[in-house]
Amino acid sequence: MKHVFAILAAGLLTLAAAAATHAHGYRIGDLRIEHPWARPTVTERTPGAAYFVVTNRGASDDRLVEVRPHPDFAGRAEIHTHIDEGGIMRMREVEGGLVIPAGQEVALQPGGLHIMLYELAAPLQVGDLHAMTLVFERSGEIEVAFYVQHAPAGGGTHRH
Repeated sequence: MKHVFAILAAGLLTLAAAAATHAHGYRIGDLRIEHPWARPTVTERTPGAAYFVVTNRGASDDRLVEVRPHPDFAGRAEIHTHIDEGGIMRMREVEGGLVIPAGQEVALQPGGLHIMLYELAAPLQVGDLHAMTLVFERSGEIEVAFYVQHAPAGGGTHRH
């Protein structure tokens, strides 16, 4: 009987861990940050990219002003967007921070807004979990865990 309970407990822990890797969110003030994730990289010399959806349920705009990766995996991070310059898509840092309008959501996703990760300590590998601190102008700071995974079906961010 002990053996059956041990197997059941191990199975439940495995399911809980799997669910956590695919559905996780955070709250700070009026903001909700859903499913932070990052793409795997081939080498540590290749910059990484991280994504999430942030929803502002408040009556006032907020602004993501800084992203600080934990120093054990990246030296710095920048908030980036894609812009069309004469028919050529280029990435540019978002100057002054990323506005999160009141009552709206902003999706950081492949091909659009994203977090660039530079000076990686090692390649980002599927299954890795890394911490970053998101700094908002009004709501303050929150540490979030980014899971490294391949892009979700459809290339966008997960919705939970």
